[in-house]
Amino acid sequence: MIAYHLNNEIDDRPLFGVSTRRERLWNLIAGVLTTIAVAFTLISAFYYQPASYPLNIFFAFCIAFICVSLIILIHWYRQGDVDPKFRKMIYYNSFTIVLLCVCANLYIHNIKLPHFSGHNTTAT
Repeated sequence: MIAYHLNNEIDDRPLFGVSTRRERLWNLIAGVLTTIAVAFTLISAFYYQPASYPLNIFFAFCIAFICVSLIILIHWYRQGDVDPKFRKMIYYNSFTIVLLCVCANLYIHNIKLPHFSGHNTTAT
């Protein structure tokens, strides 16, 4: 087997083949955006205190628990315990966490979006 060397050499080959610069850039972008969104949401949930403060904390804990599962998946991926096809799942989970953070921040900061309906509500 390749994993066992008789002469105890250090094997510094990449885990899943050669990693391109573009892949590393995508990993960095996804990681930074997700980290910023989660950090802003957690800080907002604890320091912005409107009447629904307990619900904001609940949002923060839900997002944190989802992030823990993503961090474990990333750790397993980097260790080589999962297939490279799970990279797409990591990107998908990062994207959904960012969307969840956007929703949580809209709720935490009580931002009302305009209501768009298909008909005109003004009387003529």
